[in-house]
Amino acid sequence: MEHYPLLTERLGFPKGTKALIVTCDCLGFCHSCNIGVYDVIRNGIGTSARLIVPAPWSRDAVVRYRGEDVGIELTLNSSNKILHFGPVTQAPSLLDGQGGFPITLEDLWDHADLAETRRECRAQIERAIYWGFDVSHIASELDALIMRPEFFDILLDVALEFDLPISLPDSLNEERIGFPAKRLAFEEGAIFPDKVINPFSSYDGLDPGSQDLIENAIFSLEEGITELCIRPAEDTPELRAVTPDWATYVSQKTTASERRRFDHLLTRDNITLVSYREIRNRARALKDNSLSR
Repeated sequence: MEHYPLLTERLGFPKGTKALIVTCDCLGFCHSCNIGVYDVIRNGIGTSARLIVPAPWSRDAVVRYRGEDVGIELTLNSSNKILHFGPVTQAPSLLDGQGGFPITLEDLWDHADLAETRRECRAQIERAIYWGFDVSHIASELDALIMRPEFFDILLDVALEFDLPISLPDSLNEERIGFPAKRLAFEEGAIFPDKVINPFSSYDGLDPGSQDLIENAIFSLEEGITELCIRPAEDTPELRAVTPDWATYVSQKTTASERRRFDHLLTRDNITLVSYREIRNRARALKDNSLSR
């Protein structure tokens, strides 16, 4: 197992700090997700969100934006067969036979030109900035940019170019993907949470939409910065039509939108809620201070 100084130590948090980022994924995917994500950020336990720039409802996310902490889910696949969308750069190697992104990772990896992939990733970030988002971090949809070294190089380069933290899932360790992604990121000076929990993957056998999942994440929180990723959405006919996992989206929105039910747990266990924006700003301030010496 790879070991690094805790991110809290690197960013100057008090020793022993246990910090939690609650990230709401799928902003821009559909209208129901936009309603759910912004509700959890504004009224619930959410601290950050992630925008899918090429998705069909991303412009609606722009209209509803009020300065919340929003990062970018760099997207090169369109696995949903109903809402099938494609690259903002119209790059030929990133299109499948239906005119959108490839559905599978294997199709992407087999056909994507690396130069076009790099341009697409930069374009998604730049478009979000142009729309007015204060982009706080980046992640990779379906881990497409993490599971192959040549694509990970692009993710890391883009993160360093825009000076943004990266969400790197714990499950993608060297044993599984064949190269030391986190070690490479650390050595290049990239910022990433110490631990990432994704309830859409198996997490201690808990229902990914249950209150128990968030409570269990809080109970088991260790020193450092942990990210919990959720996908909250409003229960609508639209959501039920576009994804078979609609009940989990709705359950996560219901659970995470009531902040007060978790406040006592956070206080009791001395846990600090943080956002990616705070992490980004701390890292940039430390870099500026070191350069000015």
